[in-house]
Amino acid sequence: MEHVLEVKNLHKDFHTKKGLLKAVNDISFYIAKGETLGIVGESGCGKSTTGRAVLRLVEPTSGELYFEGKDILKLTRNQMRQFRKDMQIIFQDPFASLDPRISISEIIAEPLRVFNLYRNQGGAKRVAELMDLVGLSKRLVNSFPHELDGGRRQRVGVARALALDPKFIVCDEPVSALDVSIQAQILNLLQDLQKRLGLTYMFISHDLSVVRHMSSRVGVMYLGKIVETTTSHTIFTSPLHPYTKALLSAIPIPKYGMKRQRTILEGDVPSPINPPKGCIFSARCPQVMEKCRQQAPPLVEAAPEHTVACFLISDKLGK
Repeated sequence: MEHVLEVKNLHKDFHTKKGLLKAVNDISFYIAKGETLGIVGESGCGKSTTGRAVLRLVEPTSGELYFEGKDILKLTRNQMRQFRKDMQIIFQDPFASLDPRISISEIIAEPLRVFNLYRNQGGAKRVAELMDLVGLSKRLVNSFPHELDGGRRQRVGVARALALDPKFIVCDEPVSALDVSIQAQILNLLQDLQKRLGLTYMFISHDLSVVRHMSSRVGVMYLGKIVETTTSHTIFTSPLHPYTKALLSAIPIPKYGMKRQRTILEGDVPSPINPPKGCIFSARCPQVMEKCRQQAPPLVEAAPEHTVACFLISDKLGK
């Protein structure tokens, strides 16, 4: 498969008064053309920082980022500007991400103006096409963000992201701020756009049910690291990492009377400023071994298209 994005040993550190915060700590993954990679994990695990780092909205501390085979970390600011047409983002909060002082049509047209693609009536026609593409009525063309509900605001965000005909879009929890019924509409819209336009997504979410609906493959993050990656089907039927199993056990069952065995994780998530010495999950893992507290497990291939960072698995496989 052709890889649109390939990430190798990505780090993103932040200097704080309390010390060095490792928000993204040596992660590697790829996203194939036309697929959706879901990134899941608890709040604060580094999902959104990873999404922003691969777009260079925040500059990575170190690592390699290949977009269609080109290492974009080696590009100058002017060179990177051209790549931004192909790499866009849909933000989590549809209200905070829209300028409240300008109309919907101006918001959607802004990327076109920035890249000098807005030409007389041609630009207005493109805005009308984008509004129609995402299901926004023409009567809203002169409306302002505060006049719209959350679902319509997010449709504006989607239209803006599509303005420059991108190939790759980071969807940073695009439905977490919306009502459940509206979430379904936006998710179906994103899937429809992917099929029609051949888009590739990195879909960030803490909701595993949403990730299951959207993703081809899933990467599970904990404390700045990816602990397991596999196909969407396998992650829900045959998870291997104890943290993944705990996450899955917390999904509500939408049927009265049905129950599942819950895995209750004790303690709090360690601080990314002072992470555990060995395995980052060792302080909360119900199956922790002594070696887990001393050294970090490698990310090994447990099966085709299934990698996991856990000594329970690597020792069993002899890796």
